[in-house]
Amino acid sequence: MFKTWLLSLRLHCTLSRTASTKTTRLLSLITSYRRPHLPSGSWPISVVFPLSVRRFRSQKVLAMAERAHEHSNHLAAEHSPYLLQHAHNPVNWYPWADEAFAEARRRDVPIFLSIGYSTCHWCHVMEVESFENEEVAKLLNDWFVSIKVDREERPDVDKVYMTFVQALYGGGGWPLSVFLSPDLKPLMGGTYFPPDDKYGRPGFKTILRKVKDAWDNKRDMLVKSGAFAIEQLSEALSANAKSNKLPDGVPQGALHLCAEQLSQSYDSQYGGFGSAPKFPRPVEIQLMLYYSKKLEEAGKSGEAKEGLKMVFFSLQSMARGGIHDHVGGGFHRYSVDECWHVPHFEKMLYDQGQLANVYLDAFCITNDVYYSSLSRDILDYLRRDMIGPEGGIFSAEDADSSEHEGSAKKEGAFYIWTSKEVEDILGENATLFKDHYCIKPLGNCDLSRLSDPYNEFKGKNVLIELKDTMALAQKYELSIEKYLEILGECRQKLFVTRLRRPKPHLDDKVLFEKNEESIFVYFFVYLAFLFLLAHTYLTSCFPGNCVMEWNCNVVSCKSF
Repeated sequence: MFKTWLLSLRLHCTLSRTASTKTTRLLSLITSYRRPHLPSGSWPISVVFPLSVRRFRSQKVLAMAERAHEHSNHLAAEHSPYLLQHAHNPVNWYPWADEAFAEARRRDVPIFLSIGYSTCHWCHVMEVESFENEEVAKLLNDWFVSIKVDREERPDVDKVYMTFVQALYGGGGWPLSVFLSPDLKPLMGGTYFPPDDKYGRPGFKTILRKVKDAWDNKRDMLVKSGAFAIEQLSEALSANAKSNKLPDGVPQGALHLCAEQLSQSYDSQYGGFGSAPKFPRPVEIQLMLYYSKKLEEAGKSGEAKEGLKMVFFSLQSMARGGIHDHVGGGFHRYSVDECWHVPHFEKMLYDQGQLANVYLDAFCITNDVYYSSLSRDILDYLRRDMIGPEGGIFSAEDADSSEHEGSAKKEGAFYIWTSKEVEDILGENATLFKDHYCIKPLGNCDLSRLSDPYNEFKGKNVLIELKDTMALAQKYELSIEKYLEILGECRQKLFVTRLRRPKPHLDDKVLFEKNEESIFVYFFVYLAFLFLLAHTYLTSCFPGNCVMEWNCNVVSCKSF
Protein backbone atom coordinates (compact mmCIF):
# COMPACT_ATOMS: atom_id res chain seq x y z
CA MET A 1 0.00 0.00 0.00
CA PHE A 2 2.79 2.41 0.85
CA LYS A 3 4.48 1.84 -2.53
CA THR A 4 1.19 2.53 -4.33
CA TRP A 5 0.83 5.75 -2.36
CA LEU A 6 4.47 6.65 -2.96
CA LEU A 7 4.14 6.08 -6.70
CA SER A 8 0.95 8.16 -6.82
CA LEU A 9 2.65 10.94 -4.90
CA ARG A 10 5.75 10.81 -7.10
CA LEU A 11 3.80 10.83 -10.36
CA HIS A 12 1.54 13.58 -9.07
CA CYS A 13 4.51 15.69 -7.99
CA THR A 14 6.48 15.00 -11.15
CA LEU A 15 3.59 15.86 -13.45
CA SER A 16 1.50 18.41 -11.57
CA ARG A 17 4.28 20.36 -9.85
CA THR A 18 5.48 21.39 -13.30
CA ALA A 19 2.20 21.19 -15.23
CA SER A 20 2.85 24.46 -17.01
CA THR A 21 6.39 23.56 -18.00
CA LYS A 22 6.61 19.79 -18.26
CA THR A 23 3.22 18.14 -18.88
CA THR A 24 1.75 20.91 -21.00
CA ARG A 25 4.94 21.08 -23.03
CA LEU A 26 4.80 17.33 -23.52
CA LEU A 27 1.32 17.42 -25.02
CA SER A 28 2.39 19.72 -27.82
CA LEU A 29 5.85 18.20 -28.19
CA ILE A 30 4.70 14.61 -28.56
CA THR A 31 1.81 15.27 -30.93
CA SER A 32 4.17 17.13 -33.24
CA TYR A 33 7.58 15.83 -32.15
CA ARG A 34 10.59 17.98 -32.98
CA ARG A 35 8.52 21.08 -33.62
CA PRO A 36 10.04 23.89 -31.55
CA HIS A 37 8.25 26.47 -29.45
CA LEU A 38 8.94 30.15 -29.91
CA PRO A 39 8.92 32.02 -26.62
CA SER A 40 6.51 34.89 -26.25
CA GLY A 41 7.79 38.41 -26.77
CA SER A 42 8.72 40.55 -29.70
CA TRP A 43 11.93 40.77 -31.65
CA PRO A 44 14.62 41.77 -31.02
CA ILE A 45 14.80 39.82 -27.80
CA SER A 46 15.70 41.70 -24.67
CA VAL A 47 17.73 40.29 -21.84
CA VAL A 48 15.42 37.90 -19.99
CA PHE A 49 15.95 36.62 -16.47
CA PRO A 50 19.04 34.43 -16.71
CA LEU A 51 19.09 31.05 -15.04
CA SER A 52 20.53 31.31 -11.56
CA VAL A 53 23.97 29.80 -11.56
CA ARG A 54 26.32 29.11 -8.70
CA ARG A 55 29.78 28.54 -10.09
CA PHE A 56 32.40 26.30 -8.57
CA ARG A 57 35.55 27.60 -10.23
CA SER A 58 37.94 24.68 -10.09
CA GLN A 59 41.70 25.09 -10.25
CA LYS A 60 41.57 23.72 -13.77
CA VAL A 61 39.15 26.41 -14.93
CA LEU A 62 41.11 29.15 -13.20
CA ALA A 63 44.27 27.91 -14.87
CA MET A 64 42.55 28.15 -18.26
CA ALA A 65 41.92 31.84 -17.62
CA GLU A 66 45.29 32.70 -16.12
CA ARG A 67 47.67 30.80 -18.39
CA ALA A 68 49.69 32.89 -20.86
CA HIS A 69 48.36 32.58 -24.41
CA GLU A 70 49.13 33.98 -27.81
CA HIS A 71 45.56 35.26 -28.20
CA SER A 72 43.07 36.69 -25.76
CA ASN A 73 39.55 38.03 -26.31
CA HIS A 74 36.58 39.41 -24.38
CA LEU A 75 35.75 36.02 -22.85
CA ALA A 76 38.84 35.94 -20.64
CA ALA A 77 37.02 37.62 -17.75
CA GLU A 78 34.03 35.25 -17.88
CA HIS A 79 33.35 32.42 -15.43
CA SER A 80 31.58 29.86 -17.62
CA PRO A 81 33.85 26.86 -18.38
CA TYR A 82 32.53 26.88 -21.96
CA LEU A 83 33.33 30.54 -22.54
CA LEU A 84 36.75 30.11 -20.94
CA GLN A 85 37.48 27.28 -23.36
CA HIS A 86 37.23 29.89 -26.15
CA ALA A 87 38.88 32.78 -24.32
CA HIS A 88 42.15 32.33 -26.21
CA ASN A 89 40.90 31.54 -29.69
CA PRO A 90 42.16 33.91 -32.38
CA VAL A 91 38.48 34.76 -32.95
CA ASN A 92 37.67 38.02 -31.15
CA TRP A 93 34.75 36.59 -29.19
CA TYR A 94 32.38 38.72 -27.12
CA PRO A 95 29.97 37.44 -24.48
CA TRP A 96 26.25 38.13 -24.95
CA ALA A 97 26.19 41.76 -23.80
CA ASP A 98 25.40 45.32 -24.88
CA GLU A 99 29.06 45.91 -25.71
CA ALA A 100 28.90 43.38 -28.54
CA PHE A 101 25.59 44.69 -29.90
CA ALA A 102 26.90 48.26 -29.85
CA GLU A 103 30.07 47.19 -31.68
CA ALA A 104 28.00 45.53 -34.43
CA ARG A 105 25.93 48.70 -34.84
CA ARG A 106 29.02 50.91 -34.85
CA ARG A 107 30.75 48.83 -37.53
CA ASP A 108 27.46 48.11 -39.35
CA VAL A 109 28.28 44.41 -39.65
CA PRO A 110 26.26 41.25 -38.91
CA ILE A 111 26.72 39.20 -35.76
CA PHE A 112 27.91 35.61 -35.80
CA LEU A 113 26.35 33.89 -32.78
CA SER A 114 27.75 30.54 -31.63
CA ILE A 115 25.92 28.71 -28.82
CA GLY A 116 27.12 25.54 -27.12
CA TYR A 117 28.23 24.08 -23.80
CA SER A 118 31.51 22.89 -22.39
CA THR A 119 31.00 19.13 -22.76
CA CYS A 120 29.61 19.27 -26.32
CA HIS A 121 31.62 17.01 -28.66
CA TRP A 122 30.79 18.83 -31.92
CA CYS A 123 31.45 22.17 -30.25
CA HIS A 124 34.99 20.95 -29.63
CA VAL A 125 35.31 19.75 -33.22
CA MET A 126 34.22 23.09 -34.66
CA GLU A 127 36.58 24.92 -32.31
CA VAL A 128 39.58 22.90 -33.46
CA GLU A 129 38.67 23.04 -37.15
CA SER A 130 37.50 26.64 -37.40
CA PHE A 131 37.79 28.83 -34.31
CA GLU A 132 41.46 27.99 -33.75
CA ASN A 133 42.18 28.42 -37.46
CA GLU A 134 43.87 31.76 -38.21
CA GLU A 135 42.31 32.04 -41.67
CA VAL A 136 38.77 31.50 -40.38
CA ALA A 137 39.41 33.81 -37.43
CA LYS A 138 40.50 36.61 -39.78
CA LEU A 139 37.27 36.29 -41.79
CA LEU A 140 35.17 36.40 -38.63
CA ASN A 141 37.10 39.31 -37.12
CA ASP A 142 37.08 41.39 -40.33
CA TRP A 143 33.47 40.84 -41.36
CA PHE A 144 31.48 40.07 -38.20
CA VAL A 145 31.12 40.66 -34.49
CA SER A 146 31.37 37.18 -32.98
CA ILE A 147 29.44 36.27 -29.83
CA LYS A 148 29.77 33.11 -27.73
CA VAL A 149 26.93 31.92 -25.49
CA ASP A 150 26.86 29.09 -22.97
CA ARG A 151 23.40 27.61 -23.45
CA GLU A 152 23.29 26.52 -19.81
CA GLU A 153 23.90 30.06 -18.59
CA ARG A 154 21.52 31.65 -21.10
CA PRO A 155 18.80 29.12 -21.97
CA ASP A 156 16.57 32.04 -22.97
CA VAL A 157 18.91 33.07 -25.79
CA ASP A 158 19.43 29.47 -26.85
CA LYS A 159 15.69 28.76 -26.97
CA VAL A 160 14.90 31.69 -29.26
CA TYR A 161 17.57 31.02 -31.87
CA MET A 162 17.26 27.24 -31.69
CA THR A 163 13.57 27.67 -32.46
CA PHE A 164 14.45 29.68 -35.56
CA VAL A 165 16.93 27.12 -36.85
CA GLN A 166 14.72 24.10 -36.11
CA ALA A 167 11.66 25.60 -37.73
CA LEU A 168 13.38 26.79 -40.89
CA TYR A 169 15.80 23.95 -41.48
CA GLY A 170 14.05 20.96 -39.92
CA GLY A 171 16.63 20.17 -37.24
CA GLY A 172 18.85 21.63 -34.59
CA GLY A 173 21.64 20.89 -32.17
CA TRP A 174 24.87 22.25 -30.82
CA PRO A 175 26.97 24.06 -31.68
CA LEU A 176 24.20 26.36 -32.85
CA SER A 177 25.49 28.80 -35.47
CA VAL A 178 23.29 31.79 -36.33
CA PHE A 179 23.94 35.00 -38.27
CA LEU A 180 22.09 38.03 -36.88
CA SER A 181 21.54 41.63 -37.86
CA PRO A 182 22.94 44.21 -35.39
CA ASP A 183 19.43 44.46 -33.87
CA LEU A 184 19.56 40.71 -33.13
CA LYS A 185 17.12 39.48 -35.79
CA PRO A 186 18.19 36.11 -37.24
CA LEU A 187 19.18 36.07 -40.90
CA MET A 188 20.23 32.44 -41.41
CA GLY A 189 21.71 29.64 -39.35
CA GLY A 190 22.64 26.03 -38.84
CA THR A 191 24.59 23.85 -36.44
CA TYR A 192 28.04 22.37 -37.02
CA PHE A 193 29.78 23.50 -40.22
CA PRO A 194 33.00 21.83 -41.44
CA PRO A 195 35.66 24.37 -42.40
CA ASP A 196 35.84 23.50 -46.10
CA ASP A 197 33.40 22.53 -48.84
CA LYS A 198 32.78 18.78 -48.76
CA TYR A 199 30.35 16.31 -50.32
CA GLY A 200 28.67 19.07 -52.30
CA ARG A 201 27.93 21.12 -49.18
CA PRO A 202 29.43 24.53 -48.45
CA GLY A 203 32.00 24.75 -45.68
CA PHE A 204 32.15 27.42 -42.98
CA LYS A 205 34.55 29.65 -44.92
CA THR A 206 32.27 29.60 -47.96
CA ILE A 207 29.25 30.41 -45.78
CA LEU A 208 31.07 33.37 -44.22
CA ARG A 209 31.87 34.76 -47.67
CA LYS A 210 28.27 34.30 -48.87
CA VAL A 211 26.81 36.04 -45.81
CA LYS A 212 29.33 38.88 -46.20
CA ASP A 213 28.37 39.28 -49.88
CA ALA A 214 24.65 39.20 -49.11
CA TRP A 215 25.06 41.77 -46.33
CA ASP A 216 27.00 44.14 -48.58
CA ASN A 217 25.02 43.73 -51.80
CA LYS A 218 21.60 42.24 -50.97
CA ARG A 219 21.00 43.48 -47.45
CA ASP A 220 17.35 44.43 -47.86
CA MET A 221 16.53 41.02 -49.29
CA LEU A 222 18.47 39.25 -46.54
CA VAL A 223 16.84 41.22 -43.72
CA LYS A 224 13.34 40.95 -45.22
CA SER A 225 13.77 37.22 -45.69
CA GLY A 226 14.70 36.75 -42.03
CA ALA A 227 11.90 39.06 -40.85
CA PHE A 228 9.33 37.26 -43.00
CA ALA A 229 10.43 33.88 -41.64
CA ILE A 230 10.10 35.12 -38.06
CA GLU A 231 6.67 36.60 -38.76
CA GLN A 232 5.38 33.38 -40.31
CA LEU A 233 6.89 31.28 -37.55
CA SER A 234 5.39 33.47 -34.82
CA GLU A 235 1.92 33.36 -36.40
CA ALA A 236 2.01 29.60 -36.87
CA LEU A 237 3.16 28.89 -33.33
CA SER A 238 0.76 31.42 -31.84
CA ALA A 239 -2.18 29.76 -33.62
CA ASN A 240 -0.93 26.33 -32.57
CA ALA A 241 -0.56 27.44 -28.95
CA LYS A 242 -4.15 28.73 -28.88
CA SER A 243 -5.61 25.60 -30.44
CA ASN A 244 -3.66 23.29 -28.11
CA LYS A 245 -4.07 25.29 -24.92
CA LEU A 246 -4.93 23.01 -22.01
CA PRO A 247 -6.99 23.77 -18.93
CA ASP A 248 -5.59 23.21 -15.47
CA GLY A 249 -4.90 19.54 -14.95
CA VAL A 250 -4.36 16.97 -17.67
CA PRO A 251 -7.59 15.65 -19.23
CA GLN A 252 -7.81 11.94 -19.94
CA GLY A 253 -8.34 12.59 -23.65
CA ALA A 254 -5.09 14.51 -23.88
CA LEU A 255 -3.21 11.75 -22.07
CA HIS A 256 -4.71 9.21 -24.44
CA LEU A 257 -3.54 11.25 -27.45
CA CYS A 258 -0.01 11.47 -26.05
CA ALA A 259 0.15 7.77 -25.28
CA GLU A 260 -1.18 6.91 -28.73
CA GLN A 261 1.45 9.07 -30.44
CA LEU A 262 4.21 7.56 -28.32
CA SER A 263 2.98 4.03 -29.01
CA GLN A 264 3.22 4.65 -32.75
CA SER A 265 6.91 5.53 -32.40
CA TYR A 266 7.70 2.58 -30.10
CA ASP A 267 10.55 0.31 -31.22
CA SER A 268 9.35 -3.19 -30.37
CA GLN A 269 12.69 -4.75 -31.36
CA TYR A 270 15.11 -2.66 -29.31
CA GLY A 271 12.87 -0.66 -27.00
CA GLY A 272 12.57 3.08 -26.72
CA PHE A 273 10.66 5.58 -28.80
CA GLY A 274 11.78 6.87 -32.18
CA SER A 275 14.72 5.91 -34.35
CA ALA A 276 18.45 6.55 -34.23
CA PRO A 277 19.97 8.63 -32.81
CA LYS A 278 18.05 7.35 -29.81
CA PHE A 279 17.49 9.42 -26.68
CA PRO A 280 16.18 7.89 -23.44
CA ARG A 281 13.26 10.37 -23.29
CA PRO A 282 12.51 9.72 -19.59
CA VAL A 283 9.75 12.33 -19.37
CA GLU A 284 7.76 10.61 -22.10
CA ILE A 285 8.31 7.26 -20.39
CA GLN A 286 7.06 8.76 -17.15
CA LEU A 287 3.97 10.03 -18.92
CA MET A 288 3.31 6.49 -20.18
CA LEU A 289 3.60 5.24 -16.60
CA TYR A 290 1.14 7.88 -15.45
CA TYR A 291 -1.30 7.03 -18.25
CA SER A 292 -1.05 3.30 -17.50
CA LYS A 293 -1.80 4.00 -13.85
CA LYS A 294 -4.90 5.97 -14.86
CA LEU A 295 -6.05 3.11 -17.11
CA GLU A 296 -5.59 0.63 -14.28
CA GLU A 297 -7.63 2.84 -11.96
CA ALA A 298 -10.36 2.90 -14.63
CA GLY A 299 -10.43 -0.90 -14.75
CA LYS A 300 -8.69 -1.16 -18.15
CA SER A 301 -5.93 -3.48 -17.00
CA GLY A 302 -5.29 -4.94 -20.48
CA GLU A 303 -4.47 -1.55 -22.00
CA ALA A 304 -2.47 -0.61 -18.92
CA LYS A 305 -0.32 -3.74 -19.27
CA GLU A 306 0.47 -2.90 -22.90
CA GLY A 307 1.76 0.53 -21.92
CA LEU A 308 3.78 -0.86 -19.04
CA LYS A 309 5.25 -3.54 -21.30
CA MET A 310 6.65 -0.82 -23.58
CA VAL A 311 8.04 1.11 -20.63
CA PHE A 312 9.71 -1.83 -18.89
CA PHE A 313 11.26 -3.24 -22.06
CA SER A 314 12.63 0.22 -22.93
CA LEU A 315 14.10 0.70 -19.46
CA GLN A 316 15.69 -2.76 -19.53
CA SER A 317 17.12 -2.26 -23.03
CA MET A 318 18.70 1.04 -22.06
CA ALA A 319 20.15 -0.43 -18.88
CA ARG A 320 21.68 -3.38 -20.75
CA GLY A 321 22.97 -1.20 -23.58
CA GLY A 322 26.16 0.77 -24.02
CA ILE A 323 24.32 3.99 -23.25
CA HIS A 324 24.57 2.80 -19.64
CA ASP A 325 28.04 3.08 -18.10
CA HIS A 326 28.29 -0.44 -16.67
CA VAL A 327 31.60 0.27 -14.96
CA GLY A 328 31.11 3.71 -13.40
CA GLY A 329 27.36 4.16 -13.28
CA GLY A 330 25.09 6.74 -14.86
CA PHE A 331 23.87 7.09 -18.42
CA HIS A 332 25.34 8.74 -21.50
CA ARG A 333 23.46 11.34 -23.53
CA TYR A 334 22.10 9.20 -26.35
CA SER A 335 22.81 6.20 -28.58
CA VAL A 336 24.02 6.82 -32.13
CA ASP A 337 22.48 3.52 -33.24
CA GLU A 338 19.02 1.99 -32.86
CA CYS A 339 20.12 -0.77 -30.46
CA TRP A 340 21.33 1.42 -27.57
CA HIS A 341 24.91 0.23 -28.09
CA VAL A 342 27.40 2.95 -29.06
CA PRO A 343 26.56 6.15 -27.21
CA HIS A 344 27.49 9.75 -27.57
CA PHE A 345 29.58 9.57 -24.42
CA GLU A 346 28.87 12.82 -22.58
CA LYS A 347 26.94 12.59 -19.33
CA MET A 348 24.43 15.32 -18.48
CA LEU A 349 23.06 15.95 -15.00
CA TYR A 350 19.50 16.45 -16.19
CA ASP A 351 19.51 13.00 -17.83
CA GLN A 352 20.72 11.37 -14.61
CA GLY A 353 18.04 12.98 -12.46
CA GLN A 354 15.18 12.14 -14.79
CA LEU A 355 16.34 8.56 -15.41
CA ALA A 356 16.86 7.87 -11.70
CA ASN A 357 13.35 9.19 -11.24
CA VAL A 358 11.75 6.91 -13.81
CA TYR A 359 13.67 3.79 -12.69
CA LEU A 360 12.45 4.44 -9.16
CA ASP A 361 8.88 4.68 -10.48
CA ALA A 362 9.34 1.32 -12.20
CA PHE A 363 10.51 -0.17 -8.90
CA CYS A 364 7.43 1.18 -7.09
CA ILE A 365 5.18 -0.50 -9.67
CA THR A 366 6.97 -3.84 -10.00
CA ASN A 367 8.72 -4.29 -6.64
CA ASP A 368 11.66 -5.52 -8.77
CA VAL A 369 15.00 -4.58 -7.21
CA TYR A 370 16.51 -4.55 -10.71
CA TYR A 371 14.98 -1.11 -11.21
CA SER A 372 15.86 0.22 -7.77
CA SER A 373 19.47 -0.90 -8.28
CA LEU A 374 19.63 1.14 -11.48
CA SER A 375 18.27 4.19 -9.71
CA ARG A 376 20.91 3.71 -7.03
CA ASP A 377 23.55 3.15 -9.73
CA ILE A 378 22.82 6.64 -11.06
CA LEU A 379 22.68 8.29 -7.64
CA ASP A 380 25.95 6.60 -6.59
CA TYR A 381 27.60 7.99 -9.72
CA LEU A 382 26.35 11.50 -8.92
CA ARG A 383 27.41 11.24 -5.28
CA ARG A 384 30.88 9.97 -6.17
CA ASP A 385 31.80 12.03 -9.22
CA MET A 386 29.47 14.99 -9.55
CA ILE A 387 28.91 16.58 -6.13
CA GLY A 388 31.12 19.54 -5.27
CA PRO A 389 32.64 20.47 -1.91
CA GLU A 390 29.69 22.74 -1.07
CA GLY A 391 27.06 20.13 -1.93
CA GLY A 392 25.99 21.33 -5.37
CA ILE A 393 25.77 18.85 -8.25
CA PHE A 394 27.87 19.65 -11.33
CA SER A 395 26.37 20.00 -14.80
CA ALA A 396 28.05 17.47 -17.09
CA GLU A 397 31.04 15.36 -18.10
CA ASP A 398 32.53 15.59 -21.57
CA ALA A 399 32.42 12.88 -24.23
CA ASP A 400 36.06 13.41 -25.20
CA SER A 401 39.25 12.57 -23.34
CA SER A 402 42.83 11.54 -24.02
CA GLU A 403 43.89 7.91 -24.23
CA HIS A 404 46.98 8.87 -22.23
CA GLU A 405 48.44 12.11 -20.89
CA GLY A 406 49.42 14.50 -23.67
CA SER A 407 47.64 12.68 -26.50
CA ALA A 408 44.86 14.18 -28.60
CA LYS A 409 41.37 13.84 -27.20
CA LYS A 410 39.05 11.25 -28.71
CA GLU A 411 35.39 10.57 -28.15
CA GLY A 412 34.76 7.82 -25.62
CA ALA A 413 38.44 7.14 -24.88
CA PHE A 414 37.75 7.00 -21.13
CA TYR A 415 35.00 4.39 -21.48
CA ILE A 416 36.03 1.87 -24.16
CA TRP A 417 38.22 -1.26 -23.91
CA THR A 418 40.25 -3.58 -26.05
CA SER A 419 39.86 -7.31 -25.56
CA LYS A 420 43.50 -7.59 -24.45
CA GLU A 421 43.10 -4.88 -21.82
CA VAL A 422 40.23 -6.81 -20.28
CA GLU A 423 42.22 -10.06 -20.34
CA ASP A 424 45.24 -8.43 -18.67
CA ILE A 425 43.11 -6.85 -15.95
CA LEU A 426 40.74 -9.73 -15.15
CA GLY A 427 42.90 -12.80 -15.65
CA GLU A 428 40.96 -16.04 -15.18
CA ASN A 429 37.58 -14.27 -15.08
CA ALA A 430 38.15 -12.47 -18.39
CA THR A 431 36.40 -15.14 -20.47
CA LEU A 432 33.23 -14.96 -18.40
CA PHE A 433 33.22 -11.15 -18.41
CA LYS A 434 33.88 -10.90 -22.15
CA ASP A 435 31.07 -13.36 -22.81
CA HIS A 436 28.66 -11.38 -20.66
CA TYR A 437 29.47 -7.98 -22.20
CA CYS A 438 30.03 -9.20 -25.79
CA ILE A 439 33.70 -8.16 -25.91
CA LYS A 440 35.50 -9.27 -29.09
CA PRO A 441 39.18 -9.25 -30.16
CA LEU A 442 38.36 -7.09 -33.21
CA GLY A 443 35.94 -4.87 -31.32
CA ASN A 444 32.18 -5.06 -30.96
CA CYS A 445 31.01 -1.73 -32.42
CA ASP A 446 29.49 -3.42 -35.44
CA LEU A 447 25.99 -4.31 -34.25
CA SER A 448 24.52 -1.68 -36.56
CA ARG A 449 25.76 0.21 -39.60
CA LEU A 450 25.16 3.34 -37.51
CA SER A 451 27.26 2.18 -34.56
CA ASP A 452 30.64 3.19 -35.99
CA PRO A 453 30.29 4.44 -39.60
CA TYR A 454 33.77 6.04 -39.66
CA ASN A 455 35.66 3.21 -37.89
CA GLU A 456 36.57 5.45 -34.95
CA PHE A 457 36.19 2.51 -32.54
CA LYS A 458 37.87 -0.19 -34.60
CA GLY A 459 39.30 -2.83 -32.24
CA LYS A 460 37.47 -1.25 -29.28
CA ASN A 461 34.57 -2.50 -27.23
CA VAL A 462 31.60 -0.73 -25.64
CA LEU A 463 30.14 -2.94 -22.92
CA ILE A 464 26.65 -4.24 -23.71
CA GLU A 465 24.56 -7.10 -22.32
CA LEU A 466 22.92 -9.12 -25.09
CA LYS A 467 22.77 -12.59 -23.53
CA ASP A 468 20.50 -13.95 -20.82
CA THR A 469 22.23 -13.72 -17.45
CA MET A 470 20.67 -16.89 -16.05
CA ALA A 471 21.71 -18.89 -19.13
CA LEU A 472 25.28 -17.60 -18.81
CA ALA A 473 25.42 -18.56 -15.13
CA GLN A 474 24.34 -22.08 -16.07
CA LYS A 475 26.91 -22.17 -18.88
CA TYR A 476 29.70 -21.47 -16.38
CA GLU A 477 28.13 -23.84 -13.82
CA LEU A 478 27.68 -21.11 -11.24
CA SER A 479 24.78 -20.10 -9.06
CA ILE A 480 23.26 -16.81 -10.16
CA GLU A 481 24.47 -15.21 -6.91
CA LYS A 482 28.07 -16.32 -7.51
CA TYR A 483 27.92 -15.30 -11.16
CA LEU A 484 26.74 -11.78 -10.29
CA GLU A 485 29.37 -11.55 -7.55
CA ILE A 486 32.14 -12.31 -10.07
CA LEU A 487 30.74 -9.74 -12.50
CA GLY A 488 30.72 -7.12 -9.75
CA GLU A 489 34.33 -7.87 -8.82
CA CYS A 490 35.36 -7.61 -12.47
CA ARG A 491 33.61 -4.28 -12.94
CA GLN A 492 35.34 -2.96 -9.85
CA LYS A 493 38.76 -3.94 -11.25
CA LEU A 494 37.98 -2.16 -14.52
CA PHE A 495 36.78 0.86 -12.55
CA VAL A 496 40.06 1.06 -10.64
CA THR A 497 42.03 0.75 -13.89
CA ARG A 498 39.89 3.43 -15.51
CA LEU A 499 40.70 5.86 -12.73
CA ARG A 500 44.28 5.95 -14.03
CA ARG A 501 43.13 7.22 -17.42
CA PRO A 502 42.84 10.95 -18.16
CA LYS A 503 39.31 11.90 -17.17
CA PRO A 504 36.90 13.75 -19.44
CA HIS A 505 36.45 17.45 -18.81
CA LEU A 506 34.04 18.22 -15.98
CA ASP A 507 31.68 21.17 -16.39
CA ASP A 508 31.54 22.26 -12.77
CA LYS A 509 28.77 24.81 -13.08
CA VAL A 510 26.02 24.20 -10.57
CA LEU A 511 22.64 24.92 -12.16
CA PHE A 512 19.86 25.26 -9.61
CA GLU A 513 17.15 24.08 -12.01
CA LYS A 514 19.02 20.87 -12.88
CA ASN A 515 19.94 20.20 -9.23
CA GLU A 516 16.26 20.30 -8.28
CA GLU A 517 15.39 17.15 -10.26
CA SER A 518 18.18 15.10 -8.69
CA ILE A 519 17.44 16.35 -5.18
CA PHE A 520 13.80 15.40 -5.76
CA VAL A 521 14.87 11.82 -6.53
CA TYR A 522 17.15 11.62 -3.47
CA PHE A 523 14.19 12.71 -1.34
CA PHE A 524 11.94 9.90 -2.58
CA VAL A 525 14.71 7.32 -2.32
CA TYR A 526 15.03 8.38 1.31
CA LEU A 527 11.26 7.98 1.81
CA ALA A 528 11.32 4.50 0.27
CA PHE A 529 14.29 3.53 2.46
CA LEU A 530 12.45 4.68 5.59
CA PHE A 531 9.44 2.60 4.57
CA LEU A 532 11.56 -0.52 4.09
CA LEU A 533 13.19 -0.02 7.49
CA ALA A 534 9.81 0.44 9.15
CA HIS A 535 8.34 -2.57 7.34
CA THR A 536 11.29 -4.79 8.34
CA TYR A 537 11.16 -3.62 11.95
CA LEU A 538 7.43 -4.11 12.37
CA THR A 539 7.28 -7.51 10.70
CA SER A 540 10.31 -8.88 12.59
CA CYS A 541 9.64 -7.41 16.01
CA PHE A 542 5.86 -7.80 16.11
CA PRO A 543 4.84 -11.12 14.53
CA GLY A 544 1.17 -11.78 13.94
CA ASN A 545 -1.42 -9.10 14.66
CA CYS A 546 -0.33 -6.22 16.81
CA VAL A 547 -2.31 -3.61 18.73
CA MET A 548 -0.50 -0.52 20.00
CA GLU A 549 -2.11 1.37 22.91
CA TRP A 550 -1.40 4.82 24.32
CA ASN A 551 -2.85 5.56 27.72
CA CYS A 552 -1.68 7.86 30.48
CA ASN A 553 1.72 8.38 28.83
CA VAL A 554 2.34 4.62 28.74
CA VAL A 555 2.73 2.71 25.45
CA SER A 556 1.91 -1.00 25.43
CA CYS A 557 1.95 -3.53 22.60
CA LYS A 558 -0.06 -6.71 22.48
CA SER A 559 0.68 -9.36 19.85
CA PHE A 560 -1.67 -12.23 19.04
